[in-house]
Amino acid sequence: MLRALLPPWAHERIGPSPAQPSYVADDGFPAEMSVNWSGARPELRVLFDSLGHDVVWPGDSVFHTRRLAHVHETFTPRSGRPSPAPLWHSIAWRPPSGVVHKTYFGLYSWPHAHREAAVAEAMARLGLAEAWAGTRRRVESVEGRREIEFFAVDLTDEAQARVKIYYRNHEAGLAEVERVAAVALHHDSDRALAAYRTLAGEGDGAGEAALSCLAFRSGLDRAAESTTYLRLPALASDDGEAVERTATLLHGQGVDPGRFRALAAALAPGPLSGSKGILELVSFRAAGRPGDVTTYFRFPVYDRPPSSPLSPVDLG
Repeated sequence: MLRALLPPWAHERIGPSPAQPSYVADDGFPAEMSVNWSGARPELRVLFDSLGHDVVWPGDSVFHTRRLAHVHETFTPRSGRPSPAPLWHSIAWRPPSGVVHKTYFGLYSWPHAHREAAVAEAMARLGLAEAWAGTRRRVESVEGRREIEFFAVDLTDEAQARVKIYYRNHEAGLAEVERVAAVALHHDSDRALAAYRTLAGEGDGAGEAALSCLAFRSGLDRAAESTTYLRLPALASDDGEAVERTATLLHGQGVDPGRFRALAAALAPGPLSGSKGILELVSFRAAGRPGDVTTYFRFPVYDRPPSSPLSPVDLG
């Protein structure tokens, strides 16, 4: 299924450097893999950059097309934007459930005014203008510096389908990212802050460019849930330490960390103590479901990172 979904770049030979660098990963590789560990079975996710190619979903439904069509033009020069927003796509699969498709619009290269205008227009088209306005006011009341970086939609007709807006936080502490997360309707601040502290170790800082995702669902007057992403390479000395902190968090959430440890070891090119950045991010959502931890893995493909801003991320 993944082979059928991936755009033409997936069939090209990987050379010593990316022919067209992507911001999915710091080295320019256009894909990452993540796993959510909540529930009886983990959910596997693969995120990839279209790199300008069209992606056709298998059995593409009218709903998929309609949901994207509602907002797609908002993120193009036809709506006055400086350039087309890069498109990232994701597939998520938790057996025995069906596959969920997601699309992300990358806003990171635009001036802030264009990002805000595009998000406001897209939320209005989806009937979420009031929820976004109220949530944005709450976020802006939190001290610190942050910017909108992604807009994403779940391509499903289920009642729980989400629209997600991602903020990148600058030089934030754990207390600050917690206050951003707490603007969501369903959020347990005590659980969330304890999880962040487990991942961050001794300090109170959230590390480099922590991310906050606010998820919106129809029928609510504010963001329904929030997810916070911490970059482990900025908080741990190596992948070994990052994996053990994450394993501690999983265990505390009632999840056996054995499969997570085995997966991390299998993806690393050598001992985890000798690498950094295989486990790039760990996210936590405190919205009622136990063990809602997601681990994000980057593949060490290229020797040197491209000349680019700090990589944005999937976010899940």
